[in-house]
Amino acid sequence: MADSANRNGGSVQNGSGHCETLDGEEALAIIRRNLKSNAMDYEGTHFDSNIPHVFVVLGASGDLAKKKIYPTLWWLYRDNLLPTVTKFVGYARSKLTVADLKEKCRVYMKVTPDEQEKFERFWTLNFYVAGDYDTRRDFEMLNQELCKFEVGKMANRLFYLALPPSVFESVTVHIRNTCMGLKGWSRIIVEKPFGRDANSSNALSSHLSKLFSEDQLYRIDHYLGKEMVQNLMTIRFGNQIFSPTWNRNNVASVLISFKEPFGTQGRGGYFDDFGIIRDVMQNHLLQILSLVAMEKPATCHPDDIRNEKVKVLKSIESLTIDDVVLGQYVANPNGKDDDSRMGYLDDPTVPNDSVTPTFALAVLKINNERWDGVPFILRCGKALNERKAEVRIQYQDVPGDIFDGKPKRNELVIRVQPGEALYVKMMTKSPGITFDMEETELDLTYGHRYQDVKLPDAYERLILDVFCGSQMHFVRSDELSEAWRIFTPLLHYIEQQRPEPIKYVHGSRGPKEADRKCDENNFKYYGSYKWRPRSKH
Repeated sequence: MADSANRNGGSVQNGSGHCETLDGEEALAIIRRNLKSNAMDYEGTHFDSNIPHVFVVLGASGDLAKKKIYPTLWWLYRDNLLPTVTKFVGYARSKLTVADLKEKCRVYMKVTPDEQEKFERFWTLNFYVAGDYDTRRDFEMLNQELCKFEVGKMANRLFYLALPPSVFESVTVHIRNTCMGLKGWSRIIVEKPFGRDANSSNALSSHLSKLFSEDQLYRIDHYLGKEMVQNLMTIRFGNQIFSPTWNRNNVASVLISFKEPFGTQGRGGYFDDFGIIRDVMQNHLLQILSLVAMEKPATCHPDDIRNEKVKVLKSIESLTIDDVVLGQYVANPNGKDDDSRMGYLDDPTVPNDSVTPTFALAVLKINNERWDGVPFILRCGKALNERKAEVRIQYQDVPGDIFDGKPKRNELVIRVQPGEALYVKMMTKSPGITFDMEETELDLTYGHRYQDVKLPDAYERLILDVFCGSQMHFVRSDELSEAWRIFTPLLHYIEQQRPEPIKYVHGSRGPKEADRKCDENNFKYYGSYKWRPRSKH
């Protein structure tokens, strides 16, 4: 996607792959034409490697920066995926040196002995500026530092806002007024939370729209960078075997799950302010739902895809308390470690009377021709029996059963994590002399099929997309608005009426009421099938 800053002109790739120096309008026309006609070919490659790029990490001293952003930048640099002339500048209030930053990040960067020399070179490309978030003069000093690296006629800037909401507005104003690039484009990566409800999110979007154009904004949801989430487009629209059955005539229900086996681990104070619905469901799971349910886009151009996602969200009614099951975990007296022997309210950082849900199941209905009457069930929770994120598309019972009720429903299962996989649950005759049947699967396990392929981290994909100017896997403002419209009435009800969440034991499958809700909404859980992933060898 072309940024408004590109109107100054510059060097772009034309259709034959050569670089040309063009005026602003010609450059914009070529970029748009190339992206519209051949968007997928430009994923991961659409930047001029010889133009200087400066990547600015605002909030460089924080947890997100040291655990995710700097490790990701190192991996991209290690694998030679970034433009050749790229510098990295950290900015935060803490008085740090680059050496301090290196020590804070080192444990998360997975450096092998063979990579040590390149790792040291990476840090020679890093710089750090200390300053306040509400002082224009400090941002002017930051801008002076950035200008040092912008040699030549063209240079581009990327700003990653790894910041708390309390400083977000002042920082974005100062970036707009003092730090925008004058020699090329500037792109702003916005980290969640994107507000707390519809009003705060719309206020944030309105604030950003006054400062930046939509094609300069990259609202990052790291789930959109995961391999199997990105694969949903190909599974759906690149296979005739699935496409004709992807509708209400064949699908009974869809379950989208996110499960974690650990609790808050002493960090409940942060979690209690958001809860599991804001933390996981309203963003990650709803994004997956929109990819599962959307109509086929006209092209693979990012806006064509996001247009279809918005149409799906507009077809979903706002949730009420009757649509959900809320839970909160309690200690497991037989737990094997301190975390499992601690309930949510036992966390000293959590208020004693907290009713914040750590588990939620919600049933959404999509009011359109394809999905009318098909429940989409979103389920997420902490302190459950396993770590897993997956999509289960459960098909209708076979009509005209001749096997005395033995067949169980087919399911298409898309395993997002851990161990990426795609498998179809189906019935087959049991091997042997008797005529019996059993559940089995058609199995594509990535660890077996793609043994020698290293799958990139979600942040690697998404940050590289920002360099390339592809917004396909980022959240647009109207998507965000519709997502909050669906969840805001429920969130306000929970905060104002404080319904008591159902207690469930740490390490269990969650509240039994959630299983009953699934059953009531045409999702059958048999408990008889065990997925057996093949070994890598």
